[in-house]
Amino acid sequence: MSTTKGGKYLLRIAFLGFRYHGWQVQPGQHTLEEKLQKTFRFVLPDHRVSILGAGRTDAKVSAFDFAVQLGCDPDLVEPLESVLERINDNLPQDMMAHSIEPVAGTFNAIRDASEKHYAYYFSFGEKPHPYCAPLLGYFPGPLDIDCMKEAAVLFQGEHDFQAFISSDKPGANRRRIVRCEISENTALTASFFPEKSYVMHARGAGFGRYQVRLMMSALVVIGRGEAGLSDLRESLDKGAPWPGKSIAPGSGLHLMHTSF
Repeated sequence: MSTTKGGKYLLRIAFLGFRYHGWQVQPGQHTLEEKLQKTFRFVLPDHRVSILGAGRTDAKVSAFDFAVQLGCDPDLVEPLESVLERINDNLPQDMMAHSIEPVAGTFNAIRDASEKHYAYYFSFGEKPHPYCAPLLGYFPGPLDIDCMKEAAVLFQGEHDFQAFISSDKPGANRRRIVRCEISENTALTASFFPEKSYVMHARGAGFGRYQVRLMMSALVVIGRGEAGLSDLRESLDKGAPWPGKSIAPGSGLHLMHTSF
């Protein structure tokens, strides 16, 4: 929601989503939006603060840079650097605010988002250390990474993603992917990580529900030899049914950035 009084701000946060049931407030569930609301009630008790996330995240999904629109009534008079410091002092260890800046009264975090960048980190083969669980998706058995790299590029461009989006809304499945590729992971590392891990990067103006995780799952199906590149082309270009039904684990998915 937006406010008609006071000020409007863009807050950028990072979070480890492993212990949360996604972004949006849900009755009886532990969510990131709920945690942020509680923080603002404590940090800014004399302000009415409305929150609008630039989209939603699924359970266990993390973010390096998640954009949140804030409406503050009355407007903030305290220096924003001080507000940011107090926000971080009161957020749990698995959440952190990067920055806060004023935006125009017409700004809308959902409508004005021009591109989102997701990364799906994963390993396969030998089971990784349990400490990897909050950060990496894991797929047992061998995978043909070279074939998966070739398949990932097929997602680029405008396609009918009916087989890779959980939605019944008319027209919601037509999406344009600016970039999709798989490479060896060199950015997200730790002493307990497997010797090799990989990442799928996907960029686009918008993604449907479960879309990136379903795309990742499709690449795993191809990597296992259970479907081929021609099957993926048929699904994207002609709406043919996709043979895979599984969805990649949420913990491997990270929202890297939202552009406006």
